[in-house]
Amino acid sequence: MTQAPTPTADTVRRLARSLMKEGKEGESGGVGANGAAAGPEVRPVAGGGTHSTWWVGTRHVLRLATDREATVRRRRELRLRDLVRPHVPVAVPTSVARGEWAPGLTYTLDTKVPGGSAEEHDVSAVGEADLAGLLTGLREVPARQAETLGVPRAAPRSLEALRRMAVTAAELLGAADEFDPVRLHQLTPPGAAQLVAQPGAAVLVHHDLRGEHLVVSADGRVRGVLDWTDAVIGDPAEDIAGLALAVGAPAAVRAATLAGYGPRPCLRGLWLARCDTVIRLAERREGRDDIPLPLLRTQLRRAWEPILLERVTDLREEETDDEEEL
Repeated sequence: MTQAPTPTADTVRRLARSLMKEGKEGESGGVGANGAAAGPEVRPVAGGGTHSTWWVGTRHVLRLATDREATVRRRRELRLRDLVRPHVPVAVPTSVARGEWAPGLTYTLDTKVPGGSAEEHDVSAVGEADLAGLLTGLREVPARQAETLGVPRAAPRSLEALRRMAVTAAELLGAADEFDPVRLHQLTPPGAAQLVAQPGAAVLVHHDLRGEHLVVSADGRVRGVLDWTDAVIGDPAEDIAGLALAVGAPAAVRAATLAGYGPRPCLRGLWLARCDTVIRLAERREGRDDIPLPLLRTQLRRAWEPILLERVTDLREEETDDEEEL
């Protein structure tokens, strides 16, 4: 099998220069030593995933697929963004140029969504309303149309299986004085059984609502959502879990509640996030991952922030109260 090429700064610079020369939403660059136009400045975006991501000047982002699977996901993402855009109140990146940078490997030149990330700016109360609008809009996207674009269905994860893995991981973290394993006792096997995903609840899920994918302005508004390559038709609690890691458990639950989700999916999302953070931090300490430790510790702290409706026993009490009121 032929080895896929690796994009370099020179590769990106040549491609960007050709796109600017063709007049595709470009930016003028400087002048080279020989007097020729040097093209726009290019620099890598930190934390790239399955594709190489580069800033092009100040107004564009160039994303290059590095294998065939990423190419399929990139093409699907372009179609999905067009489907999602009318339903959500935040910006979804727009492609201004696309093509192949190597045989069978695609690129997309997108306009930059102005703002920082949720790792740089705190989300305000109005920003939580933006997140609620995002979750509401995703639920309104016709799942059948998303599937015709190639968006896959994903079965809900077993919270009980995740809980067992987290218990083992918590013991390792406890020995390293990173986490108190007793905190996981709040989620019991019967509690996990109560928080199974409800049948027929599948919606379009972004599935990667990390802080770096939320564009947040200095005033705390959520202005956009990036990277739709992992989207699935699946469990909405996964996006609630992602928000817990990105903006904290209380803000995530408030946004989900504003979006119309009840206590059960909110608690399910919260515990998915909590178990995930414990497991990922333990894996990182054992050298099985390369995610920066400070980020994992921050995500763990956010996911374990207390909320008003904290335990499954609270959920049962609230349901009883609701029945009495009825």
